[in-house]
Amino acid sequence: MRINLTKKDLVNLVYMQLGFSKQISENLIDDFLSTIITNIKSEKKLKLSKFGTFSIRQKKSRIGRNPKTKETKVITSREVVLFKPSKEFKEFINMKENGQI
Repeated sequence: MRINLTKKDLVNLVYMQLGFSKQISENLIDDFLSTIITNIKSEKKLKLSKFGTFSIRQKKSRIGRNPKTKETKVITSREVVLFKPSKEFKEFINMKENGQI
C-alpha cells in the first residue's frame, strides 16, 4: 500500500477519469491547490464542505533541545496550518474501517 499521493498521481487520476489532456489536468490541479493556499494565507481559514477546515494558528516561541547533543535553542514563533476534518469525513473514514462500504 502506498502512503504518498503526489501531484503527478492527481494529474493522472484527472486525466484517466475525466478524459482531459495531461496538460489541462495539471493546470487544473495547480489552480486548485494555489486557490486553496491563497485563501488560507489571506483569510487564515478555509472550509471545504464535507471535507474539513484548514486554519492558521500562531505558535509562541519556546525553548527546544537537540536530543543528540542536549543543546538548547530558542524555537522562534511561527504560524502553523491546522486541519479539522468534517463530521461527514470522519463518518466516511469510520465506515470504511469497519467494512460497511
